[in-house]
Amino acid sequence: MRVLIAEDDQVLADGLLRSLRAAGFAADHVASGSEADAALSSHQFDLVILDLGLPRLHGLEVLRRLRARGSTVPVLILTAADSVEQRVKGLDLGADDYMAKPFSLQELEARARALTRRGLGTAGALLKHGPLSFDASGRVCYIHEQLVDLSAREISLLEVLLQRAGRLVSKEQLVERLCEWGEEVSNNAIEVYVHRLRKKIEQGPIRIATVRGLGYCLEKIAG
Repeated sequence: MRVLIAEDDQVLADGLLRSLRAAGFAADHVASGSEADAALSSHQFDLVILDLGLPRLHGLEVLRRLRARGSTVPVLILTAADSVEQRVKGLDLGADDYMAKPFSLQELEARARALTRRGLGTAGALLKHGPLSFDASGRVCYIHEQLVDLSAREISLLEVLLQRAGRLVSKEQLVERLCEWGEEVSNNAIEVYVHRLRKKIEQGPIRIATVRGLGYCLEKIAG
């Protein structure tokens, strides 16, 4: 899942990047409100972690512009502990959650997982597809209750396909969801990741169908 972190405190931003990447997110960072607004205008994210006290454009204005463009991406606001008024304004403008500084990185990861699931219409942490089940919190996959050994990239790929099970996902969408800025991943690399994932999960009624020239679809084969 793709996350944008808009935070001008570099130490905090570095901690958030390390924490979220270790938790399986593809995380990008901007340090000003104008950069956040530009990134959100041109890229698609599954979650925005937004500090309100950003330079060059206040976080509330970034949020207002985001919602004015019709975006429904979940937004988690970071605020100073005493800024109750700004928290209320943020929620009124369409923020989905907030955390007061200082906060626990473990709790932030849990809220990020919950918000991304909610944004994709899957409230629970357990995703199922036939005999396959995926625990989004623990980031582990089981088939017929047997643990499947997947790499970090394969887990992220499976999560995207599961959340859109039965629907077509293009290679471009996979690159957008799985890769951070500056990370060079070609369509051929996506094909390799899909091939490796297929070998591990295509058992019984599960398959990753290729729609030539368009993308992939996680399907259940009727028995």
